[in-house]
Amino acid sequence: MRHACLAILLSCLASIVSALEIEDHRHFPGTGDRILKVISTADLEVFEPYLKAFQVSQSALSIDYTVVSSAELHRAIRGGAEFDLALSSAMDLQFQLANDGFAQSHRSEATAGLPDWARWRDLIFAFTAEPAVVVLSTKRFDGLGLPTTRQELLTLLREYPDRFEGAVGTYDVRDSGLGYLFATQEARSTDAYWRLSEVMGRLNPQLYCCSGQMIDDVATGELALAYNVLGSYAAERLARDSGGRVQILRMEDFSNVILRTAIIPATANETAGAGALIDMLARLGQREAPGSWPLPPLGQTGADNLGGFGPIRLGPALMVYLDPLNRRAFLTEWENAMEQH
Repeated sequence: MRHACLAILLSCLASIVSALEIEDHRHFPGTGDRILKVISTADLEVFEPYLKAFQVSQSALSIDYTVVSSAELHRAIRGGAEFDLALSSAMDLQFQLANDGFAQSHRSEATAGLPDWARWRDLIFAFTAEPAVVVLSTKRFDGLGLPTTRQELLTLLREYPDRFEGAVGTYDVRDSGLGYLFATQEARSTDAYWRLSEVMGRLNPQLYCCSGQMIDDVATGELALAYNVLGSYAAERLARDSGGRVQILRMEDFSNVILRTAIIPATANETAGAGALIDMLARLGQREAPGSWPLPPLGQTGADNLGGFGPIRLGPALMVYLDPLNRRAFLTEWENAMEQH
């Protein structure tokens, strides 16, 4: 009877997953009947170690893990999809869900230990701090100096347009929630963002939904560089790149640092399991050193670092560019800059 009920439940889960534009999906069986349904923007190869570590202490709990884009995750939770835990790199969209009543509260010793800037009202919890970086192809940059600021990158793109024509990658911010967050936060912080966007727009830029795809295309040499990708994904890819085909640059003038966050959706049923996984992630987020985990801890990029390297803050200011009028105006300006061909 237990197996029959489990089969029915898995069939229901499959129906939910099939309605989403999923990027990956995997079921991690446990020894009991309970299932923790997780929707996440973190790639499986990055997040699987965390899930396996969690199941060491929660062996009875099965985990159903669905990978989607940040925008798709936001739509799913707002539309009432039944997941027990939502993990996203688009902290503005996560904050909006929590602020608008789509998250349940959770409080524990682990979450209470998080810095004030890494949690909000016991509804949203950060567990990593990840910078935006530039990833470049060492082959395509052979003979060129490496830019360390946006102004140097601007100069390089202007001086070698033939070399970079069709070979610059960045997010399509109309579809990528993380890309939109990076773009809006950078536009607020430095005037160089729009100048750089206009220069990229003259080079027929390649637009992507996700960091992983951009990094892969840099590794193959299809792209000369990818702009504003997640540093954690770039580091993971670099660790697998024995040929030295990619290099990571962090702009010295300014760098966005996002907080990867977790919420328990209002529709969650397995709240105990969701809370336990949040607690594990919160404790890992507070570790002193990166260790062998794929994602960096919160302390690796502290909130008080100088030079524009501190994390984007959790708070109502995150929702400024989610206002429909502000979003429409920003996207219009972005399209004018990036789509000049």
